[in-house]
Amino acid sequence: MRGREVVIADAVRTPIGRGHPEKGYYRDRHASTLLAHTYTALLERSGLPSDRVGDVVAGCGSQFGEQGRNIARNAWLEGGHSLTVAGMTLDRQCGAGQEGVAVSAALIASGIQDITIGSGVEHMGHLSFQAIQETAQRWGDPYSAALRARYPLVSQGQSSELMAQHWGLSRTELDEFALRSHRRAEHATGAGWFANEVVPVTIEEEVVTRDQGIRPDTSMDKLAALRPAFDENGSTTAGNASQVSDGAAAVLLASREMAGEHGLAARARIVDHVAVGVDPVLMLSGPIDATRRLLQRQGLSAQDIDRYEVNEAFATVPLAWMRELGVEADRVNVAGGAIALGHPLGCTGARLFATLLNELERSDGQFGIVTMCCAGGLGTATLIERLP
Repeated sequence: MRGREVVIADAVRTPIGRGHPEKGYYRDRHASTLLAHTYTALLERSGLPSDRVGDVVAGCGSQFGEQGRNIARNAWLEGGHSLTVAGMTLDRQCGAGQEGVAVSAALIASGIQDITIGSGVEHMGHLSFQAIQETAQRWGDPYSAALRARYPLVSQGQSSELMAQHWGLSRTELDEFALRSHRRAEHATGAGWFANEVVPVTIEEEVVTRDQGIRPDTSMDKLAALRPAFDENGSTTAGNASQVSDGAAAVLLASREMAGEHGLAARARIVDHVAVGVDPVLMLSGPIDATRRLLQRQGLSAQDIDRYEVNEAFATVPLAWMRELGVEADRVNVAGGAIALGHPLGCTGARLFATLLNELERSDGQFGIVTMCCAGGLGTATLIERLP
């Protein structure tokens, strides 16, 4: 990243809850409260006074209802932190949390700020896809007639079916990938790989640390029994797509100089970030172009990267990405992904930094990439380098 060097001091997340209005962890908890929990955890873990933070930036996919009116600032105030810190909420759809980190890093690289927090949040149990549809019906379709005339827009699920057709991905391949996600996530949980990123949440006197969506008892037979969700002859199901979820995550960033001055760890540095546009119909292909552009700008090959976090919005996404980039599965989502852990839309991008950072440290890796597909035909990719 051009300008001043930006380091990652810490990254945390809540346990991811099911986005279910009755069975989800956070059914009785406000979205702002989830995000506030991560801000407080970062400050407590680092010992940093809250008035030393220059700005907080949060990504959020559905900015209405309890997630409206600048949830970044609202969560900061809810946590009882310094009134002098502003706060900004942005929308890059599914990549909003990742963009929250990228914008926070850019503020430091440019010299505008010295210390920032990039974050993301989504409470899909409260603001469901149905609520989004009802809002559009009452207040207007976000896609104008002119835009729809220009592009034959489809849902992300339908785009997943187009991905499967384009890359010749079979239902069996998708289900195998989904099963692997659950098994990897279960192994990572049992082995304590998430222990340094998950900040416990107390729910009805129970301390919760485990992601709610992991299904250790799933199998190929159970996955095969699920009906296609978007096309009766298709291959994308609820089992090989990401889960509707609730959660929040936050990343503490600083210039190298300010990290040293305030005794903050310099665990990794932000090397570069890109966001690209792709076909808004075949919208899930964004990570392919974003990763290629990122590697090209840095003069690196796909084989130079030790670990990848490719968001599992649908199994078609990482499978097509691996096929195009020629990357082996043992370097991709080694602790599972959104199919098992869940995908709180605005949260996931920030969550992936926490997972990648800890995985690079665990595996003694150097370079890692976070990449995501986003609604509307967007792809995001960020390269980080672990520091000794």
